[in-house]
Amino acid sequence: MLYVILIAAIVVFWLVAVDRPVLKVKFQAGKIIKVKGHFPPKFRHNVEEIADIVPFDGIFKVYQQRTGMKLVFSEAVPKKVQQRIRNVFPHQGFSSKPGSKRA
Repeated sequence: MLYVILIAAIVVFWLVAVDRPVLKVKFQAGKIIKVKGHFPPKFRHNVEEIADIVPFDGIFKVYQQRTGMKLVFSEAVPKKVQQRIRNVFPHQGFSSKPGSKRA
């Protein structure tokens, strides 16, 4: 009985504590260094264009929530760049899995 409670506690801890973004993009000097997750081609093109104009270092992550997608930026990303990325973010067309459209 104790092992069931222990396993349940580990599963609950994993669901709450583990960082699970849909998309994680790392930048260094205005270039994309690392991408983890689905990065839509049009959004990628727009973000690369922004990074070419204003080179920056940092990370941004996209989380899926019940109300929609949420963008989270590291402190190294300037506020003006954050706003430009938010402006080009495809809220309606962004999906975590291709083909998971809802009716």
